[in-house]
Amino acid sequence: MSAAETREGPVVAFLGTGIMGAAMARNATKAGLRVRGWSVPLGDAERLADDGVEPYPTAAAATAGADLVVTVVPDAAAIESFATGVDGFLAALGPDAIWVQCSTVGVAGADRLVALAAAHGATIVDSPLLGSKLPAEEAQLIMLASGEEAAIDRATPLFEAISRRVVRLGKAGNGSRMKMVTNGWIMTTVAATAEAMALAKTFGLDGMGFLEGIAGTALDNGYAQTKGRMMLSDDYPPAMRLANGAKDARLVTEASREAGLRGRVVGAAAELMRRGVELGHEDEDMGAAYFAAIERAAD
Repeated sequence: MSAAETREGPVVAFLGTGIMGAAMARNATKAGLRVRGWSVPLGDAERLADDGVEPYPTAAAATAGADLVVTVVPDAAAIESFATGVDGFLAALGPDAIWVQCSTVGVAGADRLVALAAAHGATIVDSPLLGSKLPAEEAQLIMLASGEEAAIDRATPLFEAISRRVVRLGKAGNGSRMKMVTNGWIMTTVAATAEAMALAKTFGLDGMGFLEGIAGTALDNGYAQTKGRMMLSDDYPPAMRLANGAKDARLVTEASREAGLRGRVVGAAAELMRRGVELGHEDEDMGAAYFAAIERAAD
């Protein structure tokens, strides 16, 4: 019997063990849960073996017999790629198991996944995350949980292990909708900070004066301070990759426009981040949107 199987509590399978999934899986094992892992590449899951996470060769193998199956991958298309088929996890999901969907997939993507769960008779909790690398590592995520109340209750041992708060939002899919609301604010804050720092530099000013000026006031926020200091130091260790920020800003823009709004501000943020990716900064932190903000306008 493996060390993972001697633990108590629900068996949790993490499908996707990148930056966020790996941190969540580690915290789940620390809390005493029995944790399995699968990822593409598989090496991401295998590296967690020393942390008490048991790697499995396929999504279906990791899912079979699990109580909670957590998807933490970049988008809905990635989930759909391993949800069905020979090694798909939905067919391996037990009748009492719960699919805890934690990826940022947008409104249309969330609706597809909720429908996919229904088509397979699966219970889904749509629960995107608020937080990036450090909150994930420190078990300080916020869970935007939506779905059946009883299903959210059953996911509580996992949520207690990986987060500091669960916000219950009603029917499945509402979690992803609220994630669009919060991400719109986050991405526009990062973009506005990038443009403020770029303008200060263009004026020949030290951007630290801006950060010190707003510090501790009603104008201040953590994103302005952390991302602004990245811009000043020209060092962008990824808490959230710019490529993911661009994707998320695009999803918010699409959701806004599909809802009948113009989404002007978040659309501008999405364009700024898209340009930063185009300039080659996709694997740096999303604060690297600064490189697009500092570009000079064409004559």
